[in-house]
Amino acid sequence: MSERSEDQDLAARAAAGDESAFRRIYSAHVRPVYWIAHGILRSPTDAEDVTQETFVTAWRKLPGLELAGESLLPWLATICRFHAANRMRRRRRDEAHTTDAVGEDVPDTVDVEEQIITGALADRIADEIGTLGALDREILRLCAVEGYAYRAAADELGVTTAVVRNRLSRVRTQLRDAVQEARDA
Repeated sequence: MSERSEDQDLAARAAAGDESAFRRIYSAHVRPVYWIAHGILRSPTDAEDVTQETFVTAWRKLPGLELAGESLLPWLATICRFHAANRMRRRRRDEAHTTDAVGEDVPDTVDVEEQIITGALADRIADEIGTLGALDREILRLCAVEGYAYRAAADELGVTTAVVRNRLSRVRTQLRDAVQEARDA
């Protein structure tokens, strides 16, 4: 049995819940997946995390996988690239929000009225988010908070890109309307 057809066999067995088959997939592909992640992230720690996230995602998605080729590596590499891209976005966002990124425009005084309005607005937004269904909250979290692209969020949630785009558009409209109502009140 060639290595490529072995991947197909292992994928089918792992999709059926065979953990030893999945361990063999992991052993066969962990190094190339790690080096893909490391090449993107340039950080051994981040590359290790993304490698683990890649295989966790692969384990979850194997039951629905229709392997296009004979090797799992292109599929694993795609999952790895999505996770690495998400990690890069989070890293950039976190760096932009550190205290080092705060400029000279920090006010010396606090406007209490503005804080009350801002707090009330935040409460209104939180209440509105609480009315969302579980899928809509996850889409909002992944796309608006975590910075996922529609495709990456769709892959993460097991839905189509159109579902993510349409639901996120509806949620954003709902939140905008809630903010407008709060400002008008």
